[in-house]
Amino acid sequence: MASGDEAWIETGRRDLADYGIFKASERTRRGPHGKSGRFIVLDAPEWAVVVPVLERSGRRLILAVRQFRHGSQTASTEFPGGLVEPGEAPAAAAARELLEETGYSAGRIVELGSCNPNPAFMANTFHVFAATDLSLVAEQSLDEHEIVEVEEIPEDELWARVGNPPWSHALMVTAAWYYRRWREEGR
Repeated sequence: MASGDEAWIETGRRDLADYGIFKASERTRRGPHGKSGRFIVLDAPEWAVVVPVLERSGRRLILAVRQFRHGSQTASTEFPGGLVEPGEAPAAAAARELLEETGYSAGRIVELGSCNPNPAFMANTFHVFAATDLSLVAEQSLDEHEIVEVEEIPEDELWARVGNPPWSHALMVTAAWYYRRWREEGR
């Protein structure tokens, strides 16, 4: 009997569309059980997000960004992040996004973990980092269609907010989980 851990063999591929932020393709694959099927896969760039930790007067504050999201048609509060550019390391992308969206530079970027946003049909990785030793060094440097508001949230209030609107972006909930695990390990 075939196991769910066994790889499927790709026997064909047809590119369907290129939308810039992702490409769609149809993959024909044969499973370990001998049957073949057609599957739609979205190839997207890797994503990086950073949980910026600002220490002030003995308190930990988390920098968050608020912006309108066209998919949900509502404002979303999130951690800074975005696409990893071709040839760019995920940690460098996290540091770049932090600087662009907030004007803060990090003295230290720590990798917290990575996961696949939806392995059923997406072929990319989501990387999560923490940023510490922050310094405000610049103004925001946003893309043409970005309108981003920066907010400081006391770390202890973050846990009550995450998972509820406007903190309902699933990847941000995941990033908060990675951050909380890191903090509970004494970091």
